[in-house]
Amino acid sequence: MGKKICVIGGGAWGENHIRTLKEMGCLAAVMDKNESRLRELAEKYETQVFSSLDEAIDCRFDGYVVSSSAETHYDIGRRLLSAGLPCLIEKPMTIELEQSRQLVELAKEKNVPFMVAHILLFHPAINKIKELIDSDAVGELYYLYSTRIKFGVVRTEENVFESFAPHDIAVLDYLVGSPAENISIHTANFLQEDICDYALAYLEYPNSIKAHIQTSWLHPFKEQRVVVVGSKGMIWFDDAGDKQVRLCRKHVEWENGLPQCRDSEAQVIPYDSSRLPLTRELEYFIGHLAEMPEFSTGEAGYNVLKVLKMARKPK
Repeated sequence: MGKKICVIGGGAWGENHIRTLKEMGCLAAVMDKNESRLRELAEKYETQVFSSLDEAIDCRFDGYVVSSSAETHYDIGRRLLSAGLPCLIEKPMTIELEQSRQLVELAKEKNVPFMVAHILLFHPAINKIKELIDSDAVGELYYLYSTRIKFGVVRTEENVFESFAPHDIAVLDYLVGSPAENISIHTANFLQEDICDYALAYLEYPNSIKAHIQTSWLHPFKEQRVVVVGSKGMIWFDDAGDKQVRLCRKHVEWENGLPQCRDSEAQVIPYDSSRLPLTRELEYFIGHLAEMPEFSTGEAGYNVLKVLKMARKPK
């Protein structure tokens, strides 16, 4: 691709970006305040390193991936966008909702490409489900749901909805094609007074499309399931199970004023899993360094954060 990308933040997930960009031939530099970590990364990936954000910005690389801690995202993003530098910020894009709005507005004002990293939007199975929906395979959308449930790891700094649900919100918005218009969230705290361990969110989308998201870290088994129900058929996919996309033509027809259930065998829909979602995400970012992206945008990240914040004000 021939582009030079700087990764800001060399932690565990940051290293995934570093390694992938190195494999793509696009890694230009890494910035991190931890000097010993920088030396380790410089030796391992044979790349230029900085301990100063100012120095990294002064080099004006083609693009920047921000994978530092969440509380630093706003300041780093603001400085990059103000300098006219394209950036991909890991989720959550900021801690505060108002900060996210400011970054979205700044990117528009400066006309700078800006993305938020919601990696499941680049999962080939999720892309295949979107393709099926858009091809009218399930007809008119009725409702969707997503579950992200398992046992552990229990957080002490954020609730289960903030920890698990960003993926699901982003995926549902993507599959429907717009953000939710109305949201209500029911939560339960069992282990800690101010941190919910279980959350069930109800979302209403345009055209009367309904959805819900279930999250829990107190569950006997792991499930990461997406289900789509429409007037002509249904789709389901479990990323923690067999990872197969299934489509069936189950639907209801009306005869003489009475509902008739039409059953159908499910068929497995193949999809190309040869490239990892992170690779696909970075390829998309690099391909939009000179133009505003239409996918996984800052505005989409803001819409996700808006839903997350409602978990702190359950109804």
